[in-house]
Amino acid sequence: MPDSEKTIERADSVGGSSSQNLTPEIEAEIAAAMADIDQAAEAAEAADAAKPNTGKGRGKIRGPRVVQAGREHRTGKVVSVGPNDIFVEFGPKELGVVERTQFPEEADLPKVGDDLALVVNRFDSSESLFICSRPGTVQKADWEMLQPGQTVEARVSGVNKGGLELEIAGHRAFMPASQVSLDHIPDLSVFMGEKLTCTVSRIDRAGKGNIVLSRRDMLKAERAEQAGKLRETLKEGDTVEGLVRKIMPFGAFVDLGGIDGLVHVSDLAHERVNMGEKNVARHVQEGERVRVQVLKIDWDAERISLGIKQLGEDPFQTAAADIVEGADVTGRVTKIMDFGAFVEVAPGVEGLVHISEIDWRRIASVSDVLKQDEIISAKVLSIDPESRRISLSIKQTKERPEGAEGPGEAGDRPPQKKPKGIRDRSGFRSGPERDTRSAEEILKETPAMRRLREKFASGGFKGGLG
Repeated sequence: MPDSEKTIERADSVGGSSSQNLTPEIEAEIAAAMADIDQAAEAAEAADAAKPNTGKGRGKIRGPRVVQAGREHRTGKVVSVGPNDIFVEFGPKELGVVERTQFPEEADLPKVGDDLALVVNRFDSSESLFICSRPGTVQKADWEMLQPGQTVEARVSGVNKGGLELEIAGHRAFMPASQVSLDHIPDLSVFMGEKLTCTVSRIDRAGKGNIVLSRRDMLKAERAEQAGKLRETLKEGDTVEGLVRKIMPFGAFVDLGGIDGLVHVSDLAHERVNMGEKNVARHVQEGERVRVQVLKIDWDAERISLGIKQLGEDPFQTAAADIVEGADVTGRVTKIMDFGAFVEVAPGVEGLVHISEIDWRRIASVSDVLKQDEIISAKVLSIDPESRRISLSIKQTKERPEGAEGPGEAGDRPPQKKPKGIRDRSGFRSGPERDTRSAEEILKETPAMRRLREKFASGGFKGGLG
């Protein structure tokens, strides 16, 4: 017996059930999923039984159905003994095949006409054959050896809404969706046909012989081990590769191999990235591998700040070398605000056209003149590399109309509101009018003002009550 088998202890009772401690939530998930699998199997058997047997599909096997250790046992009549395969008839036009190598002893080799009990593993629809194995072969020995907590390798054979269907040692097994990965996987079909290393959570050796598998605890242990190694080597300024695990409105979490770091929206790209999952998804996708720079590490708070834009060339610096003040540029309106419009003058570089620089005439709303994604021409008024700001003007590219007020003149100032309490000559409040009095008239000393000044100078002015 191999050393690996010596370390495995057999269950106390072959006909009983053994399992690890599972939470009530997982038990309920398993029960619901297994019920769905059983209903689907029963429906498939009923559909097969209702169809006429043409020899191309799986029909109902004649004879009693016996389930032992979760596997179907059938008895048929040997119709052919070849050099490689032995064919057995379970019913009219229903053949099973078993490899001859499973009968190493010549004395055990069946003869044509003998009744032979076999285990039905699966049905090969392309050949219209039941693929069988001999009871007592290595598959059964592996089944008897399985123990909760044991690490095994299983192949994914199917997917249902509750999780994965797997095959291990010739037996059907099930893995709940919550135990497949540490993260939610919307489409489990990506695991179809793969071999997964997992642990045995529960074995039901009686009845249908259900086996429940899990990967979650194993993945947690692997992640904790990776995190321990990363803590010893990771430092600020490092450039590493990671996997985008989740996109959030404020950024993206990247798995560095056991530890997650956050790329904030401000560190995704040099251009402006607004809050929101859709905006973040324009730059990275979940499951994508990305190169990031470690910006800050706080092991006490278990926070790692990452950046992607730091590894790319700053388009503003490149544009600043090509764009000079006073130059005419062409750009696309990317965003319209109350105070003006942002215009992309180079890839990843935006400038601002203030509302006062859109037209020589006064405009009430930016959207009345400019539209999103409109291509416009503008003049560069100023460039500030430190604040990364470019001021643009559209009206400076047009000829100044006669009578228009220049920058800083009244034409660029917002309309003044009339002070409260101003009335027209009739005594009624009038509409918004500008106070046209000169500074000399406003400051002119009146008799009432003179009396107050004299009273204050003589000490006759008192504050307070009484």
